Amino acid sequence: MLVLPLSILTLVIWLGLIFCHGRFWQAGPILRPVRGAQLAGQKCPEVCVVVPARDEAASVVRCVGSLLAQDYPGELHVIVVDDNSTDGTGRLARSVPDPRGRLTVMKGKSRPPGWSGKLWAVSQGVARARELMPDSSGFVLLTDADITHDPRHVSTLVAKAEAGHLDQVSEMVELNCASPAERMLVPAFVFFFTLLYPFASVNNPRSRVAGAAGGTVLVRWSALARIGGIESLRGALIDDCTLAAHIKHSGGAIYLGHSCLARSIRPYPDPADIWRMVARTAYVQLDYSPVMLVGTIIGMILLWIVPMQLALFSHGLPCLLGAGAWIMSMASYTPTLRRFRQSPAWAMLLPAIAGFYMLATIGSAVDHHRGRGVVWKSRAYTEPDGAISTSMRAENSATVMNRTMGDDVG
Repeated sequence: MLVLPLSILTLVIWLGLIFCHGRFWQAGPILRPVRGAQLAGQKCPEVCVVVPARDEAASVVRCVGSLLAQDYPGELHVIVVDDNSTDGTGRLARSVPDPRGRLTVMKGKSRPPGWSGKLWAVSQGVARARELMPDSSGFVLLTDADITHDPRHVSTLVAKAEAGHLDQVSEMVELNCASPAERMLVPAFVFFFTLLYPFASVNNPRSRVAGAAGGTVLVRWSALARIGGIESLRGALIDDCTLAAHIKHSGGAIYLGHSCLARSIRPYPDPADIWRMVARTAYVQLDYSPVMLVGTIIGMILLWIVPMQLALFSHGLPCLLGAGAWIMSMASYTPTLRRFRQSPAWAMLLPAIAGFYMLATIGSAVDHHRGRGVVWKSRAYTEPDGAISTSMRAENSATVMNRTMGDDVG
């Protein structure tokens, strides 16, 4: 019978993940907030914040207002790139009070072939930032238009980068977790992200695992220049992790953690909203590979569904081994639930939640093979054909394999 070998396999996998996969289950790391006054008297590097914004009328005022209210004592500029919005995003951004003259709002140009829309907007913002900040010792902060920032956020990011001699500091911002769909699915989204990109492994300079969270990415100008600027990423649809891989693999030191000072204000009230968020890039993560898709499905079934099935429907030793694997899976999820202030009882639903994400991944592949590609903000993308170099596609594949296999202990 295959039940006993299957139960042993699932238990061994979970033991390996818990003890040898970058402590992915931890709720941290979280940076200690630093006030601007604590940096007073120090030579603070210039920081330019670039905010690509496409149809973000609902959030751009709060985002820009929070950035202009930063207590950072050094030079700070905020550049909003209005990426051909149709809802007045640019006008609303310009309406934000700017008594210190920190704000620039640009009208984005039409996207040329070979660029993803967001990165083309980022590229234009970075070019403008270079004009404002010719000193290469400073930083550029990439953030989204649906993020609000505590006044201490920029000071905290810069303090971490300077103290650790880091080329990139990125944080997973706090996500909305109010609606029933968000309470069920959003903590798991963060949990699965940390499983794919264990923060301890990302932060370990000896590991090749590299990751970032696009809501907050602080990058040194010198590191960005070393990898060839934003243009080196131009066709990437998963731009944050691609940027992190370029910087780390070029010899740079990076950091990834959770944030207590930045929060997404984009709601996901229904499961369909979260489905679209996942399906948008899930197949891209797998490098458009049917083989990797099948491997991912098998892996998710082994990790999340088989242990529960063994614990509930088998007998004897397979039941005990399956129960052990199921308990470990739920225990690993509990710190994330605590971070979102949710009941540990949600961990009982992990098999169903994993099934949702698995189906969304399959849906992403179906959309691609039906010619729908990636759609975001009414803009459609297809698989990059010549827009990404062979080396970048190979690097993306290597990143996926590193995530899948867990190539180091962090």
